[in-house]
Amino acid sequence: MSLRHAMLGLLANEPASGYDLMKGFETSLSNVWPATQSQVYGELAKLAKAGLLEVSAEGPRGRKEYAITSDGRMELHRWLTEPQPDTPRRSDALLRVFFLNHLTPLEAITYLTGEAERASRQHEALTELEGRIDWGDDPLSVNGRLAFEYGLRFTAMREEWARWAAEELDKTRGE
Repeated sequence: MSLRHAMLGLLANEPASGYDLMKGFETSLSNVWPATQSQVYGELAKLAKAGLLEVSAEGPRGRKEYAITSDGRMELHRWLTEPQPDTPRRSDALLRVFFLNHLTPLEAITYLTGEAERASRQHEALTELEGRIDWGDDPLSVNGRLAFEYGLRFTAMREEWARWAAEELDKTRGE
């Protein structure tokens, strides 16, 4: 997935300003594809130059609202229907697990406990964010809710696994 396609997807629902797009990234896309303000505004310029979106309205203080073009819709459709993308298999966190034997048992358990704490904080942040989202019946809300639920379940699973792994190492430490 790319920032380009995330933005085309948001703009396929309705025209939006850069500010509106940032709000979309902060709420509905936060656990799927985070983006910074500079990334969003930079990509808007690239998409406009490529003819995938256009300025549909201009407001005070240079505020621009962007709308997806027919070429943009075709690109979004192409991306959505292309062969299934590979799920990322690289994980720095799990790679470290393979080499925990190079740490003291206490350091290894501390690492896993830290992973559990990070996952817990991410889960808490998502839970807090969920309370501020006004889920509607529109397609972006329905599909955003599905993706959001993945984030909730994934962070909960990561925390549970890391706590289990720490307990497993602790058992072997006592043997």
